[in-house]
Amino acid sequence: MLVRQTEVIVARRYRQVQVIGNSMLPTLVDGDLVLARIGGSVRPDDLVLVRWPQRPDQISVKRAAWREGDGWFVVGDNTVASTDSHRLGPAQVLGVIRWRLWPKPRRIR
Repeated sequence: MLVRQTEVIVARRYRQVQVIGNSMLPTLVDGDLVLARIGGSVRPDDLVLVRWPQRPDQISVKRAAWREGDGWFVVGDNTVASTDSHRLGPAQVLGVIRWRLWPKPRRIR
């Protein structure tokens, strides 16, 4: 699931991003706005913002599965529509998603 960065909010540690695509269905849907803590501590099963070395200009939302080397093995919740670590290998985690801001605000774990 790709994301579109919107404005930096709250401080440099938090970033609001808009979800694009369906790889995280049913957890997140196309158009959701989420709040990520940049550099936050990652645990398995967290939703995370990631980047792959093969796609340096693309930021995606995935679910952290396990730590692998210097990165994380991450997967999409919708396995049919997800390009993830199964195909691209471990990803660099940029931040941890903690809140969905719109359309149904709630904490995400």
